[in-house]
Amino acid sequence: MRLQDDEVDIVRGSFWHVSRMGQETAAMFYDRLFEIAPQVRPLFPSDLAEQGTKLMSMLGSIVARLHDHEVLFPMVADLARRHVDYGAQPAHYEAVGTALMAALARTLGERFTPEVEAAWRNAYDALARTMIEAAWPPALPAR
Repeated sequence: MRLQDDEVDIVRGSFWHVSRMGQETAAMFYDRLFEIAPQVRPLFPSDLAEQGTKLMSMLGSIVARLHDHEVLFPMVADLARRHVDYGAQPAHYEAVGTALMAALARTLGERFTPEVEAAWRNAYDALARTMIEAAWPPALPAR
């Protein structure tokens, strides 16, 4: 999970604005997620306030460690394995990425430039790949 230094800087800089509207961003994320992937709704509690706080806290932890792969990889691998216990499936990651981009676009408004979108998309894609590989490792070839 490697990003260019400028991508890390862009994600971090824009997250500062996102974090100021954490609950609103989380609500937009979940609204969009359940709109495009209603099958995941039962995986979440009915009251999403605490879940939204957890989402923004974890997102902040990930963003803060984008440069520190030795800390970030074990953290997101553990997160991925826990999400399997909650019922997450590899196919859910695409909907989560779409919902995240929509929430970021709405929260950041005109700050969500093509450059910011590309940096976030690269970060999310790398994160999703890392999490999927950690939670569902490829089978080793038979000898």
